[in-house]
Amino acid sequence: MTCAQAQDLVKRSGAIVLSTGQYTYSRFVADRRYCGHYEILRPSYAPTRDTAQCPVAYYCERVVRPPN
Repeated sequence: MTCAQAQDLVKRSGAIVLSTGQYTYSRFVADRRYCGHYEILRPSYAPTRDTAQCPVAYYCERVVRPPN
């Protein structure tokens, strides 16, 4: 799929898992609603038919909080 198609798919679905290579997959989310309580958004890129580094959407990164 093209970069625009991948971006639209995430936007419409909210959260998806896409193949990013022959044996690899990544979860892409449209916004913070699709992350856990202790996760933050980070930009996520993937190769598409027309773009080597398409800014597809975001991924959720767990925040490690130091002990009190």
